[in-house]
Amino acid sequence: MALNKLKFNSLNVTPTAGKTVGFNSDADGLEATFSGGAMTFIKKLTASSDSTLSFVDGSSSVVLDNTYKEYMFTFKDIHGSADSHFGFNGSIDSGSNYNVTKTTTYFQAYHAENASDAGVSYYTDSDIAQGTGFQRLMRHIGADNDQSGAGYLHLFNPSDTTFVKHFIAVTNMSNKDDLSYNPYVAGYFNTTSAIDAVQFKMESGNIDAGTITLYGIN
Repeated sequence: MALNKLKFNSLNVTPTAGKTVGFNSDADGLEATFSGGAMTFIKKLTASSDSTLSFVDGSSSVVLDNTYKEYMFTFKDIHGSADSHFGFNGSIDSGSNYNVTKTTTYFQAYHAENASDAGVSYYTDSDIAQGTGFQRLMRHIGADNDQSGAGYLHLFNPSDTTFVKHFIAVTNMSNKDDLSYNPYVAGYFNTTSAIDAVQFKMESGNIDAGTITLYGIN
């Protein structure tokens, strides 16, 4: 997916008394070029009763390196074997351990199917202050046959060895109590080591179905 880059050469506007504002006849106009950044597909994992889904370098592929300054994971129809939270963690040792120290925030908007409840809440039980556990991206995804979650996670410059590694996630899900939850999660891995692998899992049970796709962004 290419990103459009807009270039203004000279866009002149001449107001005319008693009339609406119009473009000057000698204006160069608006020039649009289809250049700039792009999303590049890297890897797609499809769940089938998996305890974890891990994006880690393999014998024939590299998934997280210094090729891109930004990576995006997309989640489609994430469905668990039980009502549970869905989260992620990073690794600095090529997937041997997923326990990077992080500081995060978590809030969400919600609305019940029967309109009995709605609002915006901050969840202190789902944020982390210098902890190494998995960060929740979606709380209480329902395990009913038609319930699931979807969204995306941006990870910025994971190969950098000077600064901490920031991330932002936005998701939506069908909650176990039949509410639409719209979580916003952000934070940073508090390490100057490169993040070279990322793992996703449910806190209870397996990821029964769904796909996670990784893209690099120029």
